[in-house]
Amino acid sequence: MGEERKGGEEEAVAAARAAEQARELQEAAAALLTRTRAEEEALRRRAVALQEELRRLRKAAAAQADSDKVEEDLDRATCLISEGDVASLLPSKTHGCFLKMFLGPVNLRATRKEVQLKVKEEYNSYRDRTALLFLGFPVVLLCLRSWLWNGCFPALPVQLYQAWLLFLYTTLALRENILRVNGSDIRPWWILHHYCAMLMALISLTWEIKGSPDCARKQRGVELFLCWAIMQGFVMMLQNRYQRQRLYTRIALGKAKRMDVVWGETAGVEGQLLLLCPLLFLLQGFEGYVGFLLLRTATTGVIPEWQVVVCGILLIAMAIGNFANTVDTLMAKSRFKAKMKKSKSKRDLGTCTSPKGSSPIDSAARA
Repeated sequence: MGEERKGGEEEAVAAARAAEQARELQEAAAALLTRTRAEEEALRRRAVALQEELRRLRKAAAAQADSDKVEEDLDRATCLISEGDVASLLPSKTHGCFLKMFLGPVNLRATRKEVQLKVKEEYNSYRDRTALLFLGFPVVLLCLRSWLWNGCFPALPVQLYQAWLLFLYTTLALRENILRVNGSDIRPWWILHHYCAMLMALISLTWEIKGSPDCARKQRGVELFLCWAIMQGFVMMLQNRYQRQRLYTRIALGKAKRMDVVWGETAGVEGQLLLLCPLLFLLQGFEGYVGFLLLRTATTGVIPEWQVVVCGILLIAMAIGNFANTVDTLMAKSRFKAKMKKSKSKRDLGTCTSPKGSSPIDSAARA
């Protein structure tokens, strides 16, 4: 009994000592976090002030006639604060209603750079995977229509495809909004384009697929849309391949950040653009033609449904927006090349020294 009592007293003393150590550890951790937050807030204020100063200087430089050297220094400073560890201190872009609607008021800004890069790499991989499905799904539907369904689409397979399109564009819009929050330079139009595509896919789910008799004429819009989707899938695969190679090159030259995705739909080198540009303009024209065809089928009474009218309008609007942004991207590339030719120090303009002293090539390899 005495030994048991003695053992119980020793355990009580050990438990009290452990409780005291836990209290001391909690106080030390709280003090450390308080100091860290205070230091982080001070650095954040300095980073925000410097960012505002760079914006002011850039506006002032734009009004000067000969400002190449000033712009080079501003580009270098901007690269240091946007690509280095300072970027995590800068205020993140607003989440927007779309992210809040799906995910709620949560903080989606990753504080660690490797997490941000992982999000970007997963986005690129997702685009590669979905491009194959985007191409394969309509090919299978058209083949089955000829071989198995006697020239008429059943409603269920087409609606399954439309449901998949809704899922695809929703996930792309979510991922791109998260990338923007974490610093990617995605043009707002491409996200808006996915919103329009989501709305079109949602509306098309309620669109009654007409069958026999005369299903070939009634389903002409569906057939053309699937043909356009095949073209889109093929172009997406070319874009993804060329753009990823081009982005790595731009990162290595310091002309893009590791969190960027390639601008819009055209960012290849000149030889690649000679292939992609005609395909893109042909695709956009065909997209507008399919939209016009849907409007004509609704107005002539072939398929007099409001879903056809809305889908036709959305297709035409997306075709016009895609064309305008593609042209704007090409003009931006042309202006950048002209600026490079005027610069006396192309190498300095095209590179950005890493804040940790690593070369741009190393940064690209890690991306």
